[in-house]
Amino acid sequence: MTERSALPKGTQPEGAKTPQEASRQVRDMFTRIAPRYDLLNHLLSGQMDRMWRARAAKELQFILSRPDSLVLDLCCGTGDLAFALQRKGPARVLGADFSHSMLTRARAKAASENDTSSMPFLEADALRLPFADASFHLVTSAFGFRNLANYEEGLREIFRVLKPGATLAILEFGEPPSGLLGDTYRFYTRTVLPKIGGWISGDAEAYSYLPKSVARFFRPEELVELLRQVGYTEIRYHLMTLGSVALHLAARP
Repeated sequence: MTERSALPKGTQPEGAKTPQEASRQVRDMFTRIAPRYDLLNHLLSGQMDRMWRARAAKELQFILSRPDSLVLDLCCGTGDLAFALQRKGPARVLGADFSHSMLTRARAKAASENDTSSMPFLEADALRLPFADASFHLVTSAFGFRNLANYEEGLREIFRVLKPGATLAILEFGEPPSGLLGDTYRFYTRTVLPKIGGWISGDAEAYSYLPKSVARFFRPEELVELLRQVGYTEIRYHLMTLGSVALHLAARP
């Protein structure tokens, strides 16, 4: 694993020179791959993505079990984490994403599940959320946070909409440690995954961007430090699947 010269400030798709260009390129990319997004998530992870979301929902059941809890699943994509959260208790869950195509699929999936048919999915930018201060008991994000154009701004915006004492949960990919298993993981994500993803989705560029975005993203302790700098407390994380996935939990004091 090579040493990085600087920590990332936000995602950086090929050719993007400003945060605005990065955001636009990411939105366009997810619009293009939306029709095959769920299929490829399950296929390329060997169905492990379902387990990761279920683990996150189980960790958060102490909030989800309260009927007065209001939960925001940010960068919700097609809604898989939002549905997993909803199944864990009576809390009210809503999803938000800036990709209209992803939300279209989330709404269609919600309509097909009797117990989640009323779940709202809103089109919103994670850096400019259309919610009042101190609105939510829990904000979650699964595999979407690393695609933000500015990570610190994203954390500050989430901090703004969390109630005092409320929880942030970020489920995200990361680079496992060096060694045989970690190197095998990197070979798969950087060589095999882009070829399969590009072939099935018809968008090789998108599935080349995804492993690059993981390689550039924070190591778990780096994200802990940024959370601390923004003002979060009670910060902790759990590693899963050889350290390739981390669930970070933090509180707004």
